Amino acid sequence: MATRPFTAGTRASQELLDVTFIDHMSPAATAGKYTIEVEHTLMEGTIPVDSSDPLPHATEEFEIRAPQFMLDGATVQAVYPARGADGDFGLVLPHITLTRAYLPWEREPKWSRAERRAPWLALMLFRAGELPDDPEGLALTTERTVEELLAEDDETVLGPVLTGLDEPARAGNCRTIDVPAPVFTAVAPHKQELYYLAHVRDVDEPKLMADGEILIKGTFSVVTANRFPRGAGDYAVHLVSLEGFDKHLDGELPPRVEHVRLVSLWSWSFRNDPAAAFDAPGILANLVAPGNTDAENLALRMPRPANAPGSPSAAEAYALERLRLGYVPVPHRPITGEHTYAWYRGPFTPLTAQEIPALDTSSAHTTADFALVYDRTYGVFDVSYAAAWTLGRTVALADPSYGKEVTRARRELANTAVRMMAVANDPVRSAVDVSSADGTRFGLSALARLAANRGGRTLTDALGAPQLPQEAVPGPVPLARLSRADARASLDDDSRAAALLSVASHRAGALADRLTELRTLRSVPFSSLMPDFRMLPEESLRLFRVDPVWLDALLAGARDVAVHTSLDQRCDRSLRTATRSGDRSGYPVAGLLMRSDLVSAWPDMIVVAKKGTRELTEIRREPVASDILLCLYDDVPDHVLIREPSEGIHFGIDTDSAGREVIGLRQLRAGQDPPLGATLPGEYFPTGSDTVFSAYLRPPQEGGIADVLRLEGDDGLIKPLAQAHSLSDLHPAQLAVQLVNAPLEQLLMPGSTREGGR
Repeated sequence: MATRPFTAGTRASQELLDVTFIDHMSPAATAGKYTIEVEHTLMEGTIPVDSSDPLPHATEEFEIRAPQFMLDGATVQAVYPARGADGDFGLVLPHITLTRAYLPWEREPKWSRAERRAPWLALMLFRAGELPDDPEGLALTTERTVEELLAEDDETVLGPVLTGLDEPARAGNCRTIDVPAPVFTAVAPHKQELYYLAHVRDVDEPKLMADGEILIKGTFSVVTANRFPRGAGDYAVHLVSLEGFDKHLDGELPPRVEHVRLVSLWSWSFRNDPAAAFDAPGILANLVAPGNTDAENLALRMPRPANAPGSPSAAEAYALERLRLGYVPVPHRPITGEHTYAWYRGPFTPLTAQEIPALDTSSAHTTADFALVYDRTYGVFDVSYAAAWTLGRTVALADPSYGKEVTRARRELANTAVRMMAVANDPVRSAVDVSSADGTRFGLSALARLAANRGGRTLTDALGAPQLPQEAVPGPVPLARLSRADARASLDDDSRAAALLSVASHRAGALADRLTELRTLRSVPFSSLMPDFRMLPEESLRLFRVDPVWLDALLAGARDVAVHTSLDQRCDRSLRTATRSGDRSGYPVAGLLMRSDLVSAWPDMIVVAKKGTRELTEIRREPVASDILLCLYDDVPDHVLIREPSEGIHFGIDTDSAGREVIGLRQLRAGQDPPLGATLPGEYFPTGSDTVFSAYLRPPQEGGIADVLRLEGDDGLIKPLAQAHSLSDLHPAQLAVQLVNAPLEQLLMPGSTREGGR
């Protein structure tokens, strides 16, 4: 049996981080040997009864075993920094996550107390060159027997003092490291500090981390190091047992000891490279900085030419206005053959685009000429919508399955219409042969009625019946041939329209899905969305509206595939109805483009767009290039929040706007705003000119730099950090919450909605 009490559990609740931190797990009994004694006593009421015969008495010994010298690989769920990682980890405290939630407390060291359960494990970080058997910092170990680990016959080597080990246990193998005495004294956690360096993590929902380890559902124990990898180079991390070192964890070693021999239960290495520093705060600040002075600076448009005249002529003012509206000049060759230029703008506009009443996308077309817009004043074409129609047609034809399906649908519609028009002037045949709207094909309803009531026998009876006299036989009724216009008009009859819609609906499913996907501008080349990269310079952010007329033209081009005849155009109404064309629901309304190294560094960055308090629906979010992110929304946001992926779990400290190494404080009180575990905006520790590195590190080794946290005592980190939260002390879970690296974020408020025109 096991119990699971905890003295202080702290839950960190953010949009993408939902983890419960617990101080420790308390097993019902720790590892060791135990004796059970069972006695029987006869009682009369409350008085023992003497018996001449001895009552049964039983004694049973048993042992609870737990890992001590070896650790199964399945026990390790994750480490951070990752094995073999290469990056800037100067502000990170390495940690290891164990699947066995009770492991750090299954053995009870002598310095542990009931109210402050200390682990018997510690995570120790070593620079390359500090361990004599691992000079390159590759996390190498030396295999020795437990007998050799104890080093009882060598005064220069201090091993653990362990009792109760039998001969088989002493003969077993383990992995060991020899730590030079000065290094051990400088790096090893003190007794009271160990309490803070292990906690339990309870994860309710699995999350894929963009940075840090991958969180999976379950309860895990976490052991954190007390040392920062501040200098450049390779580092080795060892999960060691401190059992048996209770007399030597306050910085004092016997005078002749040169090395401390530790058992290494798990080890890995990584490289710290400050040159690989990624200035995410600076990049985020620079992205939004142009909008701080004028939101128009973040609009997606060509920049105003540096040599633009201060007092432009009418033609120059016209060109500058076109650039302001998001257009770019492109080469153009009209049907007359001369070489000239035209204006082009993709679907992304800096201002709200006006409707174009003359642009009819409600009927089918065979060329893009209907979508050309001509400026009579300056004699220049706007080819934006014609290009969109052509692009939609090209994208559709590039999909063989779509082209095949739409061609088949149009041929079936045309054939059905031809048969209907052929019998339109015969009221008897047209009444019989029009197919129903439930999907029955043309003519099958008549056959079905013919076969009803066992039609074969009815026909035999009819043939055997007496013939009518000649004068009783009805004569042929001459039918006038309908004109082409009247035949086409007959298709407007409700029953025939329903029949055409039935045929179209039979083929519309796959077509509608493809058109719905095209609404999100997938398969559209990025150069058609943003025709000039000067609109989106390196390390920039741009906001835009989406022109619904451009999307109408794009979808019209895809729908108009396989329209060859006037009859195809007439039957196109049924196909449009079946594919729900003309409905702008689902169109993106606005979006943003980001071109930055952040896109590849944070592939899962958080971009939240809101209008008022409503979070907008993200219609599409996709990196369209290694450094370009596209987001499309269902409405125009009034503010956008860009945040580092916050679900990455690793521990360490942050930097504030002044570059100081500080701890970004998090809420430790339930029922407050912000909620428990959330970042307290703008609140850092320590304040003033002090930093964590200047005030809360142990003195460095001779010739080295300070890099080991000082946790205990009046000058340690714990007491003043607790006071920053108006507390007298911190629990391990609370410290873990404080050391979770805070996500970076930038709030972008574009300002008032701008309206514009053509």
